[in-house]
Amino acid sequence: MNHQVKDFSHLIGQLPGMTDRQVETHLGLYAGYVKKLNEIQDKLKTVEPTESNYSYGAFSELKRREVVAFNGSYLHQAYFENLTPKPQSDQLADFRTAVDASWGNWDKFVADIKGSAASTPGWVMLTKNQVDGLLHTYILFEHNINFPIHNNVLMALDCWEHAFAIDYGTDKPKYVENFLKVVDWEVVARRFATV
Repeated sequence: MNHQVKDFSHLIGQLPGMTDRQVETHLGLYAGYVKKLNEIQDKLKTVEPTESNYSYGAFSELKRREVVAFNGSYLHQAYFENLTPKPQSDQLADFRTAVDASWGNWDKFVADIKGSAASTPGWVMLTKNQVDGLLHTYILFEHNINFPIHNNVLMALDCWEHAFAIDYGTDKPKYVENFLKVVDWEVVARRFATV
């Protein structure tokens, strides 16, 4: 499969609190993950897997990095998909009900996202857990570490410095506050409705 870079150029100059340079740089990083994913998967077709072991092997190293490039590609895609230049004032009823069932109310949900973002240099994932049916936030320290099975991604929040440093320096809380203003809750609710 040849993975494709989705075009998110419509977001440039349209996201309040995110400069063109910040968005363009971030989109370039996303494109780089997709390029590396294709490169790794092409190389895996030509490398002999029987010569691999835990210590080292060309196949082993490619397999270890494949999930980093895969998640780096598709977490960024989810992130850009759940951004909007038009603020959302109304969440869909079923999603809002799920938030209330999981956290008690919207303010506790937002506090959880902010606390989770403060806890990781990587990602905050809002998911629907297939085991208990509730919504959860999980933090990832790397693209490929800490994501539990049996969860469907509803929202991706990139907390790596590349996502905000141009505009916010080290003020990640201010970036997260702004991110929550440009989340397309309708996209998140549609993802929720399909899982």
